[in-house]
Amino acid sequence: MNKPKIVILGGGYGGIITSKKLEKLLKSGEADVTLINKHEYHYITTQLHKTGVGTASDKQIAMSIPELINPDKTNFITATVSNVDTANQEVQLEGGEAVKYDYLLVALGFEGQTFGTPGVKEHAFELRSFRSSKAIYHQIKKQLNQYKEDQDPSRLTFVVAGGGFTGIELLGELADGLPKLCKEHEVPFEKVQIIGIEAAPSVIPFFPKQSVQYTTEVLEKLNIKLITATKILECTADKVILENNIEVPTKTIVWSCGVQGNTIVQKWGLPIERGKLAVDPYLRVKNTKNVFSIGDCSLFMKDEKTALAPTAQVALQQAPVCAKNIVATLRGESLTAFEYHHKGSVASIGLSAGVGKVGSVRLSGLIGAFMKLVIEARYLFNLGGPSLILKQHFGVDRQPLKVTAKQ
Repeated sequence: MNKPKIVILGGGYGGIITSKKLEKLLKSGEADVTLINKHEYHYITTQLHKTGVGTASDKQIAMSIPELINPDKTNFITATVSNVDTANQEVQLEGGEAVKYDYLLVALGFEGQTFGTPGVKEHAFELRSFRSSKAIYHQIKKQLNQYKEDQDPSRLTFVVAGGGFTGIELLGELADGLPKLCKEHEVPFEKVQIIGIEAAPSVIPFFPKQSVQYTTEVLEKLNIKLITATKILECTADKVILENNIEVPTKTIVWSCGVQGNTIVQKWGLPIERGKLAVDPYLRVKNTKNVFSIGDCSLFMKDEKTALAPTAQVALQQAPVCAKNIVATLRGESLTAFEYHHKGSVASIGLSAGVGKVGSVRLSGLIGAFMKLVIEARYLFNLGGPSLILKQHFGVDRQPLKVTAKQ
């Protein structure tokens, strides 16, 4: 008798943790598990701003998937998914290969949301993947080198669009990392201009007033120029065009104005709501019994009107429940309804400052920055135990990963 086949699409937070949980829950020989990811590495999405500015080594942010999983229990395939044929229960890969499944988990993450703004796809960089963050780093170095040749001040103007957590973390990292990069490339840092643009009246508008004020003050002390309550109308190769007849000459704009679920899932004939796979309380795609979805490409409604936000915290809480429900389905047992418990949010603003809220406690300053490190360390612990924490912080190879800079 053939063993049931469990296939996981995506090696991000949701996919990798689900695979790790399945390794513990499944009995020996009970099922074949296959994890499919387009790269051979798993990366810490909440630390991509460090890769974008080069303040952390590649291998502190990106980790080899074969080293994270148990190869005796999980088969790993490096490939790009092109289609899912639910009628024949198979995943079709670029190149023509097909992988059969009995139980499928779709955890394919997010894409950037441009809101139809002209020129974003053509001229802006995104902080959405390890590879795209490396593209930002190469762009910064390229502009520093070219500035020495033509003295064009727009090459030293770095614009971040979006004042949410991703935006303020990148702004802080640029302020921390650019002085070193300028020194390495013999470019005067005092000529650099870092600009943050936000359409809302303030950065992190979803946070308490005190946190907004603190964040604004920290960014301004770092000599970052904030343009708020102003929408971006267009991006070109040489400038950003804003409302109120404002133009910012720049060769580098990083777009962090929101995300949407991976649009490939909309082509598979599965139930779609708000552009995502609609799931039931057990994390199954609606109207199916053997297809599950978690993370940014799935839509889980916490009440009749409100969906869970596309955050790492959501995916990390969904993954263990999803693994449990896949095994329960396989065994014909009852399923567990998913319940989300928000544990707080923290963002770093450079190395020595942070802002956030955990429970009813508002965090700022060094304690905020420290809490961000604690959260990352906790994730590494859940992923690979104390040895992974030590390896990532003290024992990683400093050589860069061999990836293309193409987004």
